[in-house]
Amino acid sequence: MTTFDEEVKHPLNSRMFACPAQGNWTSFKFVDELGEGLSYAGLNYSVIDSEGQVYKGTLDRSGIGKVDNHFSGPISIILVQKYTGKALPYKDLIQRDHYPLPITELQVRAEQTRYVHNDGSRTQSNPAQACADYFCQVEVRHLVKHVAHLPPEVEAHYPPNKHWAKLMREHGKQGVCLLPNKHNVLEVRPLRALRPMLSTDSQFCALNLYQLALMATLSYNPFGQEPKKPPIWEKTVSFPVQPSMGNWFGDALARFDEIWKVDPGQTGAYYPLYEDVPYSKRLEIAPFDPDLYPANSPDLGEEQETPAKVHFLDDRGQKNDTDTQAFITHNDELVLISVRGTSELLADALRDADAFQTPFGKEGLGKVHRGFYDAALKVYELSINYLEKFYTGQKLIICGHSLGGAITLLLSEMLRRRTGYEYKIVLYTYGAPRAADSTFVKGAADLVHYRMVNHNDPVPSVPATWMNTKPRVYLPGAALTFFNAPLGIAGFVAGITNLTGEPYEHHGTLQHFMPVAFGAIKKSSIMWEPGCDTITEHAACTLAIHQNNGLPERAGFIAQIFDADNHSMTGGYIPGCWAALRRWQEALTLKHSLVTDEEFEHISRALATIIEQLRFKRRMLGDSPTPYSRAHELTINALNREVDKVHMTFERLKRLRQSTINENRVYGSFSTQPDLLSECLLRWDAHPENKVPEQLAMTPAPDVDDDLLASINGHAVGAPYTFDIDSLF
Repeated sequence: MTTFDEEVKHPLNSRMFACPAQGNWTSFKFVDELGEGLSYAGLNYSVIDSEGQVYKGTLDRSGIGKVDNHFSGPISIILVQKYTGKALPYKDLIQRDHYPLPITELQVRAEQTRYVHNDGSRTQSNPAQACADYFCQVEVRHLVKHVAHLPPEVEAHYPPNKHWAKLMREHGKQGVCLLPNKHNVLEVRPLRALRPMLSTDSQFCALNLYQLALMATLSYNPFGQEPKKPPIWEKTVSFPVQPSMGNWFGDALARFDEIWKVDPGQTGAYYPLYEDVPYSKRLEIAPFDPDLYPANSPDLGEEQETPAKVHFLDDRGQKNDTDTQAFITHNDELVLISVRGTSELLADALRDADAFQTPFGKEGLGKVHRGFYDAALKVYELSINYLEKFYTGQKLIICGHSLGGAITLLLSEMLRRRTGYEYKIVLYTYGAPRAADSTFVKGAADLVHYRMVNHNDPVPSVPATWMNTKPRVYLPGAALTFFNAPLGIAGFVAGITNLTGEPYEHHGTLQHFMPVAFGAIKKSSIMWEPGCDTITEHAACTLAIHQNNGLPERAGFIAQIFDADNHSMTGGYIPGCWAALRRWQEALTLKHSLVTDEEFEHISRALATIIEQLRFKRRMLGDSPTPYSRAHELTINALNREVDKVHMTFERLKRLRQSTINENRVYGSFSTQPDLLSECLLRWDAHPENKVPEQLAMTPAPDVDDDLLASINGHAVGAPYTFDIDSLF
């Protein structure tokens, strides 16, 4: 009779055992990466031998089990005991109506273990190897029946031997195969995942500002699913496209890979702050398993539900498309919604120019930008469908850049006013244009919204407060020119005066990132709430100062001094948010204020200059022989309001200099978890990119020549810009 050892030595000559014999034994131990078996004590296991006989048992208090008197050859072991406990979030995940998860007791135990290596890489040795005849590194997916909801497999130094499964024929198709008459040790990979840290506090914090800038940028990418479109006949899908939302949350972070790229052209690494969480608390991608979920059946054709359809909106090429793109994901604490900004340049530019005011439907009061509203309705449909499946009371954290910021403002208010629901919403927008009139803004006062403007980004200055335009109306003699910087396309929009309707207004609490240069070499930056359009929206200042017969005077594109990176996420907003977070961290550590005396003096002088400019223009208008007109009165009133805002800006700057920062303003809800926060910061600080001595991220050196005029990227503080287009990136 051929022995098992001979079968292993000569696999090419492998055949069925001619004379199967009993009397064999196999023992096994399940351990974590530290070599401890306590985590798996008490688990029920099933073993099948080469003749199909099944043996059941329970691991002892050391994670050890044994099968006696089985047939010759390897055995296969599985641990498919269902989790029947009441702990959250497992209970909800198992019992939910949509995509209930087949969570096993083994999965729950593996989620409670931790990696030896901080980066999640496999160990090259284990203390339990000393007592093992055979040692292998396994994952939960190797030992259970349903695996679509589990992370992709990673490489191991000691993988299970797949040849033994072939020897067992149909009996080796499931589980991990082990050697007979030997003691086998199986190291189970911890079931952990990385999750971008997001504060669920409603208060503004620098952490969310930075983290959500990355998430807003990620929305510009495709979902990344392969195969892409239904019907999908394969039993599984994958997410190989990098960067993509699917790859981030369905692949990389599930495998504990500290991914950072959110834009294909991105060269600088801006790492999110990650927390190490049990796998079931990650930001989820819905599983795809046609055998387990009827909605995944390919027999449904185009109606087949896939992860892309659940999590992603891309209505390009569809009937009544708005060229809108967004993604949504969740865990047991929050729902994250991110909406893409301007990307498809010509299509998005035409929608951005559709500034005609339309009623805000059934959601609330006021009128809104029609182009933004049409897009918001599409994202609302995606969001409602998702919330109907997965909402269990979580906080809704919503973000968007540029056009996406305008859409998310309307979306957030639609969700806030949804009948029968009381969603708790926090909105962060970046470089968002105005999206609604003053009635809407007043009605949405209770919506928590933090609106970031990066330095000289001109996009927040559009639509102008007085615009109420319709697309495809061209009057060359009285037109506002919108420039599409990359392509040089100009669209002429008329009907721009809105003297009868309410003006467009911004919503939310402004956060402005302002670089301040001290001469040609030294510079710093301030993240603050100036409240002054002259500082944050240079085009608005231009409108107030340079009106002619009610219409603005616009310089040609070539004559405008403009850095496109101010509106770019990867070139402007992400670096600015990163620098602001680091500077706030420095102020917290050193117990400093967010503004130094030198910065205060420089900016105060600039504000004084701005006030003089505004007053000078107001005097000129007052002394002008031009006949009185409604447009003339509006201009003077705009100047008066701007002077008041500059005074308010000065008072805010003064308070900022006099106050110190606390952990809650930097880290939000994580400030109440010091041990977790410390662990996450150690992980973030381990990346050299986060230790670069960047001037914008630090307090300026104190030896600055006070005679040097403060400037912002080489432009005098308050110098107006006149470029107002939301179709750059």
